[in-house]
Amino acid sequence: MTSAAEDPAVPAAASPPVLRATGLTRRYRDRVALDDVGLDVAAGEIVALLGPNGAGKTTLLSLLAGLQEPDAGEVGLPPRQVGWIPQQPAVYRRLTVRENLELFARLDGVPDAAARVERMLVEADLVDRADDRVGDLSGGGQQRVNIAVGLLADPPVVLLDEPSSSLDPRQRERMWRFLTGLARDGRALLSSTHDVGEAERYADRVVVLVDGRVAFTGTPAALAATAGGDLLRAFVDLVEAGEAEA
Repeated sequence: MTSAAEDPAVPAAASPPVLRATGLTRRYRDRVALDDVGLDVAAGEIVALLGPNGAGKTTLLSLLAGLQEPDAGEVGLPPRQVGWIPQQPAVYRRLTVRENLELFARLDGVPDAAARVERMLVEADLVDRADDRVGDLSGGGQQRVNIAVGLLADPPVVLLDEPSSSLDPRQRERMWRFLTGLARDGRALLSSTHDVGEAERYADRVVVLVDGRVAFTGTPAALAATAGGDLLRAFVDLVEAGEAEA
């Protein structure tokens, strides 16, 4: 298996990384969930985190977000500067959109919370739904509220765990317009996904985890080139090769 450090397809960063992690290792009793994982994400970059179930994607994101402590390694950014967007919306369905944002802004100690809430309503295209209960929104609307909550503190880095898993194609398209806008504004985005096509379309770079280790990092095109331009086939081949070595 080619290591990330040896892979000629790894692009040179256009700017210094905003988020950098080195040597991250996490064990659960006798099971090693992550084994010496390192990665970085630059400002304005969208990185897709790919891997089969059990590869360590959610564990890695939780370490980067400061929700867990690694057994080894370090993250070069404090959790306060990282926006965490879990897979399931972590909002209160009986409260309105505005009430949710105001509540989390107070809990997070966001400066000038009222102005920040209004800004997030605009950025997330939720102004017209501000006084609707979150439980009355579509899945896509609820996910945009979820993302808006994670952005209240204006973090330079945003971590997303399978953000589109429960959305229909139209909702996914709307969500990704929002996320790519965040990247254009200079935020660094790291998003786990099982959707290889989504990674190919939106990500500047992909990081593939197999059995808790980084099996590949580089552009989607570089990974696809290993299987005649077929990104899905290249991903499956990489996973199967990594699992055979484990």
